Formats: sequence, structure tokens, C-alpha cells
Amino acid sequence: QVQLVESGGGLVQPGGSLRLSCAPSGFTLDYYAVAWFRQAPGKEREGVACISSHDGPTYYADSVKGRSTISRDDAKNMAYLQMSSLEPEDTAVYYCATRLVSCRRGLYEYEYQYWGQGTQVTVSS
Repeated sequence: QVQLVESGGGLVQPGGSLRLSCAPSGFTLDYYAVAWFRQAPGKEREGVACISSHDGPTYYADSVKGRSTISRDDAKNMAYLQMSSLEPEDTAVYYCATRLVSCRRGLYEYEYQYWGQGTQVTVSS
């Protein structure tokens, strides 16, 4: 069963930008923190960013800090990840996931209960 649906991935050139979207299926995001994870071929899944419920505190992995913005629009029941200055190392399947209320420094898969199936981001010229 799909719990979250990611969209907005695709092929971009190095230095380009994308905005990924996350839409829940069957629940509202009001009291959930929303995080983005990614998994590159042959690598472990890693946390990218998180935003707490009600536009609360955010967290960014060092690899994307300064060039990514995580946001949410609870009125639309959506969350987003805006990424710029993309490079080939950002190529991965990106997943959104939720846990109750608050982000915690560091992102741990086991803390997140709802997941999407991922959207592919490919950065290549």
C-alpha cells in the first residue's frame, strides 16, 4: 500500500534545480514531521532533510545544507524539497517519510512509519 506519493523527480543538468513533492495517502500531515531520504545505486539509504510539524524546526544533512530547502503547506496537505546546485552525487531515488511531530538531529529510518515508493532524480549532462 502506498502511504506517501513522491513526485517531481527527473533528469537535470549539473547545477540545475528540482522541487520534489510529497503527498500523503489516507491521512493528514498536521501532526507529522516530514523527512526526505535518498538511496543511490549500491549505497545505503541516507537522510537528507526533515521539517517538524506546524513549520517547526528543520534539519539538513551536511551533504545538502545550503542548497536545499524543505517546506510544508499543511493547508494543501503537502511537503516539498527544493534542491539547487545539483551534482551527479545527488543522483538517487528520493523518498519522503513521516514520524510524529518532531524531527530529531540525524535521520534514522526506524523512526519513520509512513513511506513513499520514491522518485528518481538523475543529475547528468
